[in-house]
Amino acid sequence: MFRSGDLPAQDRLAALDELWANDTHPMRVVSDAAEHFRATVRMLDLGAVNVVRLAVSPCEVLRTPKLIRRADPELCSVIVPLSGTLTVSQAGHDIALGAGELALYDSSQPFRIRFTAMDGATRLVRAHIPRALLRLPADGLRRLPPGPLSATAGFEGLLARLLADVTSSSTGYRPHDLPRVAVLAQELLTSTVAHHLGADGTEAPGSSRSMLLLSIETFVRQHLGDPELSPETVASAHHISIGHLHRLFRTREATVAAWIRRERLERARRDLADPTLRDVPIRLIATRWGFKDHPTFTRAFRSAYGASPTEYRHDSANVVRRSWISRPSPGFG
Repeated sequence: MFRSGDLPAQDRLAALDELWANDTHPMRVVSDAAEHFRATVRMLDLGAVNVVRLAVSPCEVLRTPKLIRRADPELCSVIVPLSGTLTVSQAGHDIALGAGELALYDSSQPFRIRFTAMDGATRLVRAHIPRALLRLPADGLRRLPPGPLSATAGFEGLLARLLADVTSSSTGYRPHDLPRVAVLAQELLTSTVAHHLGADGTEAPGSSRSMLLLSIETFVRQHLGDPELSPETVASAHHISIGHLHRLFRTREATVAAWIRRERLERARRDLADPTLRDVPIRLIATRWGFKDHPTFTRAFRSAYGASPTEYRHDSANVVRRSWISRPSPGFG
């Protein structure tokens, strides 16, 4: 939680700039009116989805090539203005947004976001998620059609309402709902991107290749708990050669085996973060998602998430409690 009102006026811009410059997704904040700068930042971690609700006076947020070289967690971000106006500039496109619209952008490319509400604050919600979890082609985000997307209908509308609701001070969600909200947010963001890739004609949803990939993905998710699930069993179930299967995945960011492992780990991670499953032994969660032995699961989990399953479960419980207990009242500091 950051409230500029807690700081002297001359320190407010510098404080937020330092906070974001040292983030895992470093950015800089600049303003021509530093002495009048105001901002309120509220963050909520929903598993792999990080959500921020922001109210900010006119300024610019920058992510430069130098900052990308310093650290790039390879995120897909969505930004949804709730009031006021902003412009997202990336890859030669300037996308002006107002209430009822949203835009997607990529942490691996330089960007500039200008907040321009002159009569007060721009209020918005921003969420980001590792691109690897979106199950998209490697260049999927770059192939999206430029321009604002409507936040009033379709997957985008559902996503925008979910993000606004879960970060509202009057939300009806309770702490034990948050792991399920995380799953919804991830699926809606994935669906939003995939829908517009198809609409652009880059990989038509009804094509035979797309339908085969959809069938394969559905099969894998239905059989993640089977320890014998492998590229060979997937190919056999779909009556294709192992070579054909690997060729289908060439445009993806991971091989078939790596994707299966990632899906298993992600399901296990969700279970470990779920407070309703806190009494389920970790070894049973590992078994549930197809891991044959606990040491293998522990090594793979630590490699993927930087913590052991036990540490992650403990930290997730603390995050849920802190996120809920510290939920602030509305305001703009």
